[in-house]
Amino acid sequence: MYALVDGNNFYASCERVFRPDLRDTPIVILSNNDGVIIARSNEAKALGVPMGLPYFKSKNLILKHKIKVFSSNYALYGDMSHRMMNIMKGFSPNIEIYSIDEAFLDFRGFGNYDLNSYGQEIQKKILKSTGLPTSIGIAPTKSLAKVANKIAKQFALRTQSVYLIDSEEKRIKALKWTKIGDVWGIGRKHSKRLRAIGVDNAYQFTQKSDSWIRKHMSVVGLRLKKDLSGEAIIQFDEIKNKQSIATTRSFDKPYTSFKDLKERVSTFAASCAEKLRKQQSQANSMMIFIQTNGFKNTEAQYIQNIVIKLPYPSNSSIDLVKYATKGLERIYKEGYQYKKAGIIVMNLSSEFPEQLSLFSNKKPKHKELMKAMDSLNINYGRHTIKLASQDINRMWKMKQNNLSQSYSTNLDEIITVN
Repeated sequence: MYALVDGNNFYASCERVFRPDLRDTPIVILSNNDGVIIARSNEAKALGVPMGLPYFKSKNLILKHKIKVFSSNYALYGDMSHRMMNIMKGFSPNIEIYSIDEAFLDFRGFGNYDLNSYGQEIQKKILKSTGLPTSIGIAPTKSLAKVANKIAKQFALRTQSVYLIDSEEKRIKALKWTKIGDVWGIGRKHSKRLRAIGVDNAYQFTQKSDSWIRKHMSVVGLRLKKDLSGEAIIQFDEIKNKQSIATTRSFDKPYTSFKDLKERVSTFAASCAEKLRKQQSQANSMMIFIQTNGFKNTEAQYIQNIVIKLPYPSNSSIDLVKYATKGLERIYKEGYQYKKAGIIVMNLSSEFPEQLSLFSNKKPKHKELMKAMDSLNINYGRHTIKLASQDINRMWKMKQNNLSQSYSTNLDEIITVN
């Protein structure tokens, strides 16, 4: 058996932990630079606030219904997620963190447990320790646990937010209730094709022949069918290093000069280098892109990218900034108002062992230098040590006009009790 533990309206719930006065108030969370709505409380959903709505288009609706608005506080959400996941680790020897607010727990070998009561125990422990409400679905396979979780959340009063699929009757009933577009792993394209041939729910999907599913949805679709049928095909994923790493940001205001763009691209490249070193990987190539604001039709538009093959694998901030700057020089054009840029490092290889080249100009001193730089930034705070191209006198920040305090990660912003 597997359990899927999911934080309810996670971002909004994190804000409410430290602001209990907002318990029944509609809440929305905005994306980077206060761009679009990326999370909503149940109260906001009930008012018809759509996901992905640009903030500037939602202001009338927000004022009308007195909706509380927050900028994304990822430091707070990440810390609360870490606390929630640590609690779950005490309930299962094997846990797979699926997203910031979701994790699968492996209950194989828990045959003597009352799993419904055990799920409620997990839920109560998380709520008591963190203040975060959760929903838990328990089933013989991971995809069925996803279905069970949706039922637990949809019928929270009846299920007490914990639902267990432990019989064939429950499995079939749950699959008939689940719309095909809501099935984990079936995207918009496949759900449209399936509905066109009369497959409207998950149970009807499991009744299609193996040959049809394999032909139209490949072996991945076939594995999903078997998993939904009760055969545990989708196993726990091993933690693997990323095959590409990206650092991209929208700017707080448009930039036109090469100097400003160079600083941003240098900072993004240095950030990618830090992430590479953290997972002990090196990049063999990188993509640099810049673009204007596509939402402003009255302005001249320009979007361009370039892929640069590095002369040798590297995770040195100095190397990556150097080649990112060369790429920017080739794609930058004057006369445009740039709103976004980014770096994607690709074709990653392991740092150990390293394949050396007789003709490379790789500088071995960079390795020790980066180690010292990372150590100082860990001990004394991020950005304590920067490259000169990052402009040490300027701190770049996103537009976050509605940012809450970092209650749990910053001593200067801890909650005040009167």
